[in-house]
Amino acid sequence: AQLDDDGIVPVVFFSTGVDAVTEIGLADHHGRIQRIVSGLGHMGRTDYHLAMDAVIDHYLDCGAEDPALVVFQTDGGPTSKLAAERYVCKAARLPLFWQFIGFGDPDSRQFDFLRRLDELAVPGKRVVDNAGFFHAGSDPGALSDGELYDRLLGEFPKWLVAARAQGIVA
Repeated sequence: AQLDDDGIVPVVFFSTGVDAVTEIGLADHHGRIQRIVSGLGHMGRTDYHLAMDAVIDHYLDCGAEDPALVVFQTDGGPTSKLAAERYVCKAARLPLFWQFIGFGDPDSRQFDFLRRLDELAVPGKRVVDNAGFFHAGSDPGALSDGELYDRLLGEFPKWLVAARAQGIVA
């Protein structure tokens, strides 16, 4: 809420498809994620690209002009690495920064892809570095607020400078 312009955060739940798209506001945030997830039933694979497409569509359709920090939380690697990489590269020309956060076993090889995605070549693959990654561990609630904000915003300021230089952000 401290990073959002109106205190209402759009949220996309995904697995094999986009499972839910909703908003969470300050007035009803406590326990809201758990209530939504409990109504979704069994969640399948992790198809990042479908969620990324929904995020991009939302951004383009809502008429926003300000840069957006997309907090992308996952407990595993994508089903299609090629599709996920394509979406990150394609979105590099939009005012969207993807902050990927991994949850679960920090030694899991599932997050190797996100580490590589964070390091995709500029300008070889994308016009600016529009993605970051950090692993929040098996108990993300154990992170202090300061550490969480430092990790969430670690690469965002550098992206803003690069995005402004490329005319992506005004």
